[in-house]
Amino acid sequence: MDAVFRALADPTRRFLLDSLWAANGQTLGELCERVAMARQSASQHLDILESANLISTIRRGRQKLIYLNPVPLHEIHQRWIARFEEPRLAVLGAIKRRAEMDERPDYVYVTYIAAGPEAVWDALTDADLTGRYWGHHNVSDWQPGSGWRHVRTDGSGEADVVGTVVVADRPKRLVTTWADPSAPDGPSSRVTFDIEPGDGIVRLTVTHEGLSPDDRDAAALGWPAVLSNLKSVLETGAVLPQQPWTMHS
Repeated sequence: MDAVFRALADPTRRFLLDSLWAANGQTLGELCERVAMARQSASQHLDILESANLISTIRRGRQKLIYLNPVPLHEIHQRWIARFEEPRLAVLGAIKRRAEMDERPDYVYVTYIAAGPEAVWDALTDADLTGRYWGHHNVSDWQPGSGWRHVRTDGSGEADVVGTVVVADRPKRLVTTWADPSAPDGPSSRVTFDIEPGDGIVRLTVTHEGLSPDDRDAAALGWPAVLSNLKSVLETGAVLPQQPWTMHS
């Protein structure tokens, strides 16, 4: 089994095995095209794989066809992996994939506002103030673990977004989840507001993660409109002459 692990330690050899898994029974020339490698170099890698019994070759006329041999890999699986609970490993794998996906946020927007960090914090969390520039009241006690609601200003009391306050570090950082009110326990996205003070200005960074492809498009239109209106309120005391999000409706 040492030969198997030595053979698998090289990324080129792993790529050759992946290529055979995708299309078994290839010629040396076909494999060389896939890895952009000279025949001599590819042959050396294939010799190591064959010595480890990870591939086998069959002659068909003048052609030598190379096949993946899964037996050694199955033996590794049986010896080291099957002993564990496979459902648990599947869950851990899903978590890892989600974490890797989340390393790159779906949407990030940065704006600079001539205001203090406390004023920006209040603009994000005060129900009356958000009602002025956002068209919704952001309602919560803004304590970690508390719920929050994005309530329409039309007097209906209906919320278009609900979620949970994850982090509330006044006046530096606010993190909330965003979910559909009809399925509050269903899939949700996550919004982070980072407030960094400067010399008479604030750098506000909004990061929105966990968005579907359709929601990414909506975020790309919605966040600049909302934050432009917020900026106008804090710097001039008035909202923009037109609700900016209506320009794209």
